[in-house]
Amino acid sequence: MQAADMSPFANSVYQSKYAWKDENGEICEDWAGTALRVTENVLGALGYKVGDEPFERVRKLIEDRKFMPGGRYLYAAGRSLHQVNNCLLLKADDTREGWADLLSKSAMALQTGAGIGVDYSDIRPSGSPIKRTGGVASGPLSLMRMVNEVGRGVMQGGARRSAIWAGLNWSHPDAEAFLAMKDWSPELRALKEKDFGFPMEMEFTNISILLDDAFFEAYNNPACSLHEQAHRIYEKTVTRMVKTAEPGLSVDIGDNAGETLRNACCEITTRDDSDVCNLGSLNLSRINSIGEMDEAVKYATLFLLAGTVYSHVPYEKVADVRSKNRRLGLGVMGVHEWLLQRGHSYGPNDELGEWMGVYTRSGSYAAQWARTHDLSAPIKTRAIAPTGTIGIVAETTTGIEPIFCVAYKRRVKTAQATGKDLVNYQYVIDPTAKRLVERGVAPEDIEDAYLLSYNIEKRIAFQAWMQQFVDHAISSTLNLPFAITEPDEVKDFGDLLMEYLPDLRGLTVYPNGSRGAQPLSPVPYEKAVLHEGVVFEEDENAACTSGSCGA
Repeated sequence: MQAADMSPFANSVYQSKYAWKDENGEICEDWAGTALRVTENVLGALGYKVGDEPFERVRKLIEDRKFMPGGRYLYAAGRSLHQVNNCLLLKADDTREGWADLLSKSAMALQTGAGIGVDYSDIRPSGSPIKRTGGVASGPLSLMRMVNEVGRGVMQGGARRSAIWAGLNWSHPDAEAFLAMKDWSPELRALKEKDFGFPMEMEFTNISILLDDAFFEAYNNPACSLHEQAHRIYEKTVTRMVKTAEPGLSVDIGDNAGETLRNACCEITTRDDSDVCNLGSLNLSRINSIGEMDEAVKYATLFLLAGTVYSHVPYEKVADVRSKNRRLGLGVMGVHEWLLQRGHSYGPNDELGEWMGVYTRSGSYAAQWARTHDLSAPIKTRAIAPTGTIGIVAETTTGIEPIFCVAYKRRVKTAQATGKDLVNYQYVIDPTAKRLVERGVAPEDIEDAYLLSYNIEKRIAFQAWMQQFVDHAISSTLNLPFAITEPDEVKDFGDLLMEYLPDLRGLTVYPNGSRGAQPLSPVPYEKAVLHEGVVFEEDENAACTSGSCGA
């Protein structure tokens, strides 16, 4: 079953990830059916039913792919266990009971399909004395490794790997050891490249250094006692991130001070242990006017509010925190396609600013809907997620990201009953690029992430500009054309980044080729055209004529 206007590639991802299957494994719904199932179950939690105006508005937004609920909604709405929140945000407590509790919470969250993010900053440093036992503390890195290994053994639905984030404050005595956790050797990287399933330390965990007001004060004030430490940690962080892609930086200052807990992709922030992220994105590329944008914001906000009532939770404390904060994560996607449709280059402009002003009405709409349904008002409502898989289904650019590249090879790992992962890949032409090419634009003239990687300030400046419209954070990865290793170039990047950091909530970079077995790799447009829609096994040299080799 395929939506009339959904490409074969988008439809294959939709069917693989989200479409319901019967007891024989056969697809038993199309995209319109998914839109109905999701709307019926989620809005049903607030008493809406088929035929009610809000119900029909939401259903149509989803069916038209103008609003894309987070992947957990698409997968789990209507199931016996309908945990539709994408992620759980946790804080590690510095007690034996706290460690055990974190491991339990992590397992419960991951087993219900939620990613997790953990702030470990309160864990005492390694080597600290433990008075009651006479021993010494192993430090936060030990606990991080334990949580990562919980994630290694958990696969949602038999295929979805765990998503985990770990954060540590810049001033923690173990911060430098934390920075080196994923500094994998060339030998290990080679093994990972050869075998996609080869285990690497902390490979299911994204890591970030947490920057607070004290960091910026120390960094900018030579008289501060922590000035030298702030510079040392920052320089080491930047040096590693532009070479290996990690760590990222998390910025929690001013009004956002203390919101150090993050979800796995870092767009939701909170101070409260066991808070959740609740995600959905407006697809700007399919919304045609300011008035239509306003309607989409209004009813997408209602949907996410209903999700705070509908969703099951991994354990009871989550329900209590959710009721107190009722955080929503309404995002946008298709931003770059929207810009291209209107003849704009990638970056800020007045027209986009007007549309984003409408987007900020989510806060007032959330308060109105909450009063209507006698619920606590959400304390924050907007977060821009990376929208990877749902961006493919929506057939547009993800989040605020530019087109990744005109054509690429996409690798997909599927866990097998034997314990060995099967890796397939497809050649993909970006749907936005394809539409532009069909209109006569030369593939080499389309601005994409790889072209923009040579003008990294443009990417950083646009993220900083967009942040003013977002009350949580933005998940966006800045592509670099290659790993930066020369000290002068590393310093230049760090100095440039420092100009924008106070206006950001977080940042990650990805130097091309810095990870073994990276899931997306650019390929020439001409090559992708020849093989579009064909699924190959990982051995790229194997012949395939059926269009479904190894699938």
